[in-house]
Amino acid sequence: MADKPVRADKATAVAELTEHFRDSGATVLTEYRGLTVSQITELRVKLGKETTYSVAKNTLAKRAAADAGLSLDDALFAGPTAFAFVGGDVVEAAKSLRDFAKAHPALVIKGGVFEGKGLTKEEVSKLADLESREVLLAKLAGAMKANLSKAAATFQAPLTQTARLAAALQEKREQQDGAAAA
Repeated sequence: MADKPVRADKATAVAELTEHFRDSGATVLTEYRGLTVSQITELRVKLGKETTYSVAKNTLAKRAAADAGLSLDDALFAGPTAFAFVGGDVVEAAKSLRDFAKAHPALVIKGGVFEGKGLTKEEVSKLADLESREVLLAKLAGAMKANLSKAAATFQAPLTQTARLAAALQEKREQQDGAAAA
């Protein structure tokens, strides 16, 4: 009878993890062995409010990932594992994890999940190398503005040429009238 409450707790934990896997834009799996509690707290702060960084038992996390429809390599669940469930900007979270891992070598990025597909640690690193969403949107807006400026100039060019042509014709007519009068 003592097993039933434990199983209920495990079922609740699996359900919560499954929900995190489903609701997150990405999940990064890390090994945290060697980090102090204060360092983990510092990491949580750096990840921001939209990212949840939590430790879970590998067996429960594997089951939750499967329940969420994810097929992850078993090697990701070796050793003590913590999960960064990213709710906001995936690139910013990946950068925060990468930078924290550089400053604290005890944090090891194992891999992750992005848009339902497994990522290697190298692919997580490539995500971290991308520019943030805001920067990419700003570049897109700048490119669109430049193209609109070019389009406006293109549309205005025939009017400008017509005005120049009319001015040249008027000048020529004035010269001809002046020559005919003399």
